[in-house]
Amino acid sequence: MDNPLFKLVNFSQGSYIILEGERKSPNFFIVKDGRVLVKRDFPVPGEKPSEVMNPGDFFGVVAAMSQYPQIESAVAQTNVTLIAVSYNRFGELIQKNAPLAMKIIRSFSKKLRDMDKAQTGSKNPPSNTSSDLNILFNMAENYFNQGNIDSAVYLYQSYIKYQPEGEYIAQAKKKLKTLGRPEVGETTEGTNRSYQTGQMIFFEGEPGNDLFIVQKGKIKISKIINGNEVILNIMKTGDIFGEMALLDNKPRSASATASEDVDLLAINKTNFETMTVSQPQLMSKIITLLSERIWNAYKKIANSYLPDINARMADMLMTMAERNRVKIGPREFHDFKIGAVEFLQMLGLTDRDTGTILKFVTSNKFIRIDNDTIVCSDMALLDRMVHQMREKLKG
Repeated sequence: MDNPLFKLVNFSQGSYIILEGERKSPNFFIVKDGRVLVKRDFPVPGEKPSEVMNPGDFFGVVAAMSQYPQIESAVAQTNVTLIAVSYNRFGELIQKNAPLAMKIIRSFSKKLRDMDKAQTGSKNPPSNTSSDLNILFNMAENYFNQGNIDSAVYLYQSYIKYQPEGEYIAQAKKKLKTLGRPEVGETTEGTNRSYQTGQMIFFEGEPGNDLFIVQKGKIKISKIINGNEVILNIMKTGDIFGEMALLDNKPRSASATASEDVDLLAINKTNFETMTVSQPQLMSKIITLLSERIWNAYKKIANSYLPDINARMADMLMTMAERNRVKIGPREFHDFKIGAVEFLQMLGLTDRDTGTILKFVTSNKFIRIDNDTIVCSDMALLDRMVHQMREKLKG
């Protein structure tokens, strides 16, 4: 007898369906009948601390598809019947129910937008008004003055493309003429695209028409914050970027530049929904990668709001271990392969706070610094410490 694609499961009122922090997440759930309360012990800014799921709603997708620990709890508000879907059969479900895949992806896109606002402090994503698109010209000038001519040319050309009647159009055309570059940039079309080191793929504020999967090389994702370029992420082979502009019809929220020669697979709005049916495993991969990004963003933001520095250090170490799928058990040794200064930077601190981490290490004998790298001699003790600290902070 064939193994069914999904199964129906029942929970009585008041029962826990998933528990925040649990590490085994084989299934996600779709509500068939009843109501489920989803809640978080440490909600991040802009996120509801709790939310009621009704028939047709889904929960537990992030943990199931990423195979990272749960970042939320779910309790049956009434007697409920749920559709339980195994993470490793999601591709099959997509083929039979493409609208569900699109609903999940679009909800993830919104989550990532909200988390981007929480991390950068931006209140609103850029819009395609003339004043907002002036950033293309202004940043072109900055790059030109810094001697980064390729990026400046890309932005002058983009400004001319999107603002043909803009207030700086004459200056942009004059700069390109001085540089001996055309006013119209090379058209990048097709599914397979290649970019050379330093070449800009898109800039924040531009309209977005494609998402990209890195086939080879590395991509720098950055954002202009208070006039400075801040690196948000480095995308490597297999990673996906640019999906938010494609999925929610908003301008690019960040810029992408080739850190080295790269090959990309481009998926545009026209073929995206078709590919949901024709290539369900690709869509499954996209949702898995988005789940990992949401989990990492959530953990990073939640950590920054923990009120106790010792809790933050312990929580960050455990997050790093969980991200790398380290075995958690008694006397399990793990080398985090990160020095004290770099670890402090991850926490938003500086080398002037070195005494803080030294005190933390001194107080917890199972954590030490060997050859300028942080190691743990017993992951079970670290896990217990994080659990106790979080319980204490919950009150």
